[in-house]
Amino acid sequence: QVKLVESGGGSVQPGGSLRLSCAASGFTLDYRYIAWFRQAPGKEREAVSCIGRNGGMVYYGGPVSGRTAISRDNANNTVYLQMNSLKPEDTAVYYCASQARACTANYGDYVFWGQGTQVTVSS
Repeated sequence: QVKLVESGGGSVQPGGSLRLSCAASGFTLDYRYIAWFRQAPGKEREAVSCIGRNGGMVYYGGPVSGRTAISRDNANNTVYLQMNSLKPEDTAVYYCASQARACTANYGDYVFWGQGTQVTVSS
């Protein structure tokens, strides 16, 4: 059974950091493009970052630009999203997703999704 499971979310103060994890089971991440999206209440799901099969990284422009780093650990079948200098507007549910074709910002292109992990930034 193909499954993506996010973890690492939580509540942090502004300026804090979090590292989110996306662990895959039922398939190997090596040959997949893995993206992180986020969705705040009342807003559309937006792409944050994506990592390609060869490790190439894509950071989508927007509020989180310059404050995130995506990486993958193929041995552990896990992709990470490091987020720094967090702001209240970063509060959202963060999802990881997978597709076989390319890194894209369109959530409709992704086939497999995790259940999401909540990130709350508040003082």
